[in-house]
Amino acid sequence: MRRTARLLTGTALAVTAAGLATAPARADGSGSGGLQVSPAGVVPGDTVTVKTAVCPGRGTAAGDATAVGAGTFTLAPGAHQGEASGEFRVPPSAQPGTYEIVARCAEGDKRVTGDLVVTLTTAGAAAREQVEPRGSVKTGVGGALGPDPVHTTAGVAALAVAAAGGTWLLHRRARGDGI
Repeated sequence: MRRTARLLTGTALAVTAAGLATAPARADGSGSGGLQVSPAGVVPGDTVTVKTAVCPGRGTAAGDATAVGAGTFTLAPGAHQGEASGEFRVPPSAQPGTYEIVARCAEGDKRVTGDLVVTLTTAGAAAREQVEPRGSVKTGVGGALGPDPVHTTAGVAALAVAAAGGTWLLHRRARGDGI
């Protein structure tokens, strides 16, 4: 029983190790051979920078952001040896969702991808620009601190008269006097 358990555990570990060794590169560029999209989350109208370090030779590549509606762009040699970088603008008409950005190296047949997430609001901007609500809501009911104190006073008086009249009628009914 123990021998079988050890055998199964060893096999599972070997399969896991083999899977990690052959795992594809991460889309955020942190793995070998990936395309780094920065920032990874944007709103329509933002500019996106794309970098990759997998293109041999001069380090140039052709970028494709047509999935998000931005068309094609060029990745040119960057500040670091073998790194290509470029940028594109997310069109204002872009819809929320996750889009695949592709780069094809000018030399060789390498193709790398990265993900771009388009949202309508960014979490950082929402936290920085949080504004407390002010003013009143136009519901047609009015409020105790409304713009016209005469109408507010008249409304309170009408409610007081209705409450007093209702109490008087209920009191008469309870005594048996009728209405």
